Amino acid sequence: MLSKPTNRACYDLVVQAETLALSEPDEPLNISAVCSALAVSERTLRKAFHKVRGIPPCRHLRMLRLSEARRALLSADGQLVTVTEIATGFGFAELGRFSVEYRKLFGESPSKTLHQASLGRLSVKGAADIDPVFNLDCRSA
Repeated sequence: MLSKPTNRACYDLVVQAETLALSEPDEPLNISAVCSALAVSERTLRKAFHKVRGIPPCRHLRMLRLSEARRALLSADGQLVTVTEIATGFGFAELGRFSVEYRKLFGESPSKTLHQASLGRLSVKGAADIDPVFNLDCRSA
């Protein structure tokens, strides 16, 4: 008889999956590839995410990447960078879907974030010290 994974084992698996999802951010998220790399079944990964994060792995990992994209938009620091470059750099190939999910999660369009970050950098010294990642409400995604 197989034993159920412990809470610590679930937590470790979730952290490994998060690390893997962010290690190659320009690659689209593929849960099968994550499972293969971690040598676990999709069911095992799904159960671990539900136990630790309360949501499916695909949704959580996508939100994690959206948060990293937001961080990149906010830290553009006047560089000539586009929303498209940042979105594709975090594995979002469908730009319309990226924009819709971004707006749902953060309450503004990615281009507005980029524009405001550029303006803020010019007028507010030390704005780079502000943590741009917010506590995510998983129910809205």
